[in-house]
Amino acid sequence: PLKFYYEQVLGREKFFWEIPRPKKALLLPKLLNEDEIRRLFNALSNKKHKAMLFTAYSAGLRVSEIVNLKITHIDSRRMQIFIERGKGKKERYVNLSPVLLDILRNYIKSYKPSPRIYLFESEQTLKAYPTRSVQQIFTNAKIKAGIKKEVGVHSLRHSFATHLLDKGTDIKYIKD
Repeated sequence: PLKFYYEQVLGREKFFWEIPRPKKALLLPKLLNEDEIRRLFNALSNKKHKAMLFTAYSAGLRVSEIVNLKITHIDSRRMQIFIERGKGKKERYVNLSPVLLDILRNYIKSYKPSPRIYLFESEQTLKAYPTRSVQQIFTNAKIKAGIKKEVGVHSLRHSFATHLLDKGTDIKYIKD
């Protein structure tokens, strides 16, 4: 604020001061334990909603990556999911678990009309599902499951990584 005031408001020449900045608190992510994850998924009766949230959990995806998944991104032969332009416009592959593949196949079979481009399409617009809707689905399922923790959809991603780590998966593998 001082630098802005001197340079922009008073019109002084640009200068650089080494002003110490307060450290940001490093907060650990809030997680759901395996029992809470089970209760959350049992609270979902809609196959599309269950498929969305299970994709976030079992593949460790961000909400923006879930809604932008295309049908062509699911490679059941190689058991991989292609993530196109994730955070930082980076592309990557993540593992596709056999359980997730079954859930996705079950969801696609049950929906008429089947999704055309995006894996999770809005029935009204036939475009990618809104991220806000996915967040609301998570919140509703959390309430129905009786989970009181202050967590959001992103906690599924952190829970996935933590559960892998707890089961002895190499941290380098999880990071990649």
